[in-house]
Amino acid sequence: MKIKLKIQQKIQLFIISSSIIIYIIAVGYISYKARKMAYNDAVKIMNNQVQESAKDIKARLDAQFSAVVAISNAFKVYKDFEKDEWQNLIHKMYAHIFKNNPDIYALWDSWELSAIDPEWDKPYGRISHSFWRDNGIIKDNVELRSLEGDSELYAETKANLEPNINEPYFDVLTGDKTVSLLMTSLNAPIVENGKYVAVVSFDITLVQLQEIIENIKPYEGSYAFLISNKGAIAGHPNKDFFNQPIIEVFPEDEKSEHISENIREGKHFSYTTLDEEGVKHYITYAPIHILNTNTPWSIAISVPENVIMQEANKNFRISILVGIAGILLMSLVILIISKNITNPITQITELLKKLSIGHLDEKMRIKLDTGDEIEEMANALNKSIDGLNKKADFANQIGNGNLNHDFELLSDEDILGKSLIDMRNSLVKAEEEDKKRKKEDEKRRWANEGLARFGDILRQNNDNIENLATEIIMSLVKYLNANQGGLFILNDNDKENVYFELLSAYAFDRRKYLQKHIEPGEGLVGTCAIEKKTIFMTDIPQDYIEITSGLGGANPNCLLIVPLKLEEEVLGILEIASFNVFEKHEIEFVEKLAESIASTLSSVRINLKTSELLEKSQQQAEEMAAQEEEMRQNMEELQATQEESSRKSAEMEGLIEALNTSSYVIEYDLDGYIQNVNDNYLNLMGLSKDEVLGTHHSLNMEFSEKQKAEYDKFWKDLRTGNVKKETTKVKVNNKELVFAETYTPIRNAEGEVFKILKISNNITDFKEQK
Repeated sequence: MKIKLKIQQKIQLFIISSSIIIYIIAVGYISYKARKMAYNDAVKIMNNQVQESAKDIKARLDAQFSAVVAISNAFKVYKDFEKDEWQNLIHKMYAHIFKNNPDIYALWDSWELSAIDPEWDKPYGRISHSFWRDNGIIKDNVELRSLEGDSELYAETKANLEPNINEPYFDVLTGDKTVSLLMTSLNAPIVENGKYVAVVSFDITLVQLQEIIENIKPYEGSYAFLISNKGAIAGHPNKDFFNQPIIEVFPEDEKSEHISENIREGKHFSYTTLDEEGVKHYITYAPIHILNTNTPWSIAISVPENVIMQEANKNFRISILVGIAGILLMSLVILIISKNITNPITQITELLKKLSIGHLDEKMRIKLDTGDEIEEMANALNKSIDGLNKKADFANQIGNGNLNHDFELLSDEDILGKSLIDMRNSLVKAEEEDKKRKKEDEKRRWANEGLARFGDILRQNNDNIENLATEIIMSLVKYLNANQGGLFILNDNDKENVYFELLSAYAFDRRKYLQKHIEPGEGLVGTCAIEKKTIFMTDIPQDYIEITSGLGGANPNCLLIVPLKLEEEVLGILEIASFNVFEKHEIEFVEKLAESIASTLSSVRINLKTSELLEKSQQQAEEMAAQEEEMRQNMEELQATQEESSRKSAEMEGLIEALNTSSYVIEYDLDGYIQNVNDNYLNLMGLSKDEVLGTHHSLNMEFSEKQKAEYDKFWKDLRTGNVKKETTKVKVNNKELVFAETYTPIRNAEGEVFKILKISNNITDFKEQK
């Protein structure tokens, strides 16, 4: 069975029990191998000491480095401010920070002008804020630097985009200073999209670390020293070694143990070596990983081995007493610490338990002033509870139907708040869509019921077109809550006089038997018939309807004219007038109904015509019987006529052959272009038929203005059916020939002139004889 323990109990149980177990094992082991283990214990003490010292130094540096990084991170919102406003704000913040942190030797920053000034287009140039103390007086300065280019040192600073600590350096002596202090700088760059923007730095002296170094003396004759990442002495009892490379201080050790390399790699290592006096020393190194930098420093403790053994013997005698006292003291401290840690956690846990079961009210808050992560945890929980209370109130408002209730998100990452707002918006949209859907359903139901109702009317009255028209117009006016209506039917019995006849009219719950004929294109009804499109008017001038619509009576506010169209053929016009403006779905309903009416009218008309045709066919059958005898007689006469026609055709062919042999025959179209020519003419002219066809009568002729007018009149007379005769001289093969030409218009079966026939005879010999 698994035992459940509180955090406080776990801390007390595990740490105290672990310490006791370790102590018992250590004492037993020492007792068993006292002499052998004395050295190793002392070495462990040394190693622990150096690690604790490393942690102490790390804690001090981390605290200050964390502040630098925090400031740097906070300043990433610089784009939210104007440049001058931002620079003034950070200067005030620096002043406050520097005043309240006397351990900071100097505070400075550097902002790239290209990042904060849109008008600066150079890759160098910066503005710097500096704070320092001069004889206890805080001084500050703001200045522009690197306007002509970055210095080598600042270029190295810009190249490092991660938080970093500088190598030790001596402060510059200015003013009344007589001692140059060993310094280092803690740098926190501000980077945006991989690009350097600014850096915030604390300059700190290594005096405070030197005090720690000087106080580390675990054994008589032992001492500690501090080494930077690149192997410079940053702290040492002998101040002459300050900022000296370790290769110069411990050249042999550097050569054999690779001290600088191990420090750069952040290793914990140790070795034994002889000092200048031949005394053997044990030296242990512990890395100091400063915050998130990748340039660890190291602290070392050097102890003479003979002192280690003396202390080991002494420690063995007092270890038991000291251990017991240490365990008791540690237990007391652990008890106090665990209580301070677990009490706030217990309060937070109680709140979380209430939240886990859905309990929520305004009193659920925790007030802590511990200044640590637990306080941040409590504040975050309080904020979450406040947010949940607001969300619960918002949800209740939505549940009560108040969909317009305002709600403010905790942040852009407030997923629950966004979900509630999305839910509210979805409910609002759903409500609007539901109203719209119901309205659309009501319109569809109204239209479907109307179509079904009029479908019955169309089926019941499809044998009488007048009753059908009357029922349609009366029912439609009432169904639309209109005031007037008329149904015009196409009358095309006389193809020369097609018009639309008002077959039925309805006004104010009574029929109007009005005899009105409307021609296509006449007024609105005629226009609708021509355009085959619905006409809908709401702005109707006074008396306009009487002039254009074909309906009398009061002037309506709305007029709807719909063609009864079947396969692009308009069979009639439906006209509705109302004092109420028709809605879109009512217009669409009338248009659909018009299609059904048109189809029914077409069927009725076909039925009527079919009846008429049946009557006519019966009458014609009787007439045909009487005509058969007449046709038989006519056939006999036709046969005689055909025989006569064949004889005359043979004579005509002989005449045409004689004409082609003795004359020159040419056929022209009405514009004077040759359509046909006989071989006699082609042989005379020495031309082929392809060369002649399509040429104009006036080819190679030149006219004066008078001649041109006479020539045009000549062809105009021919086109009107007048025969023309002319005598023409033509030079053929250098011989002048004289022709007598007759132009005869040829008519078709309808009596229209469709071509001109020219017959030309050579009368040259006759002219010469005369």
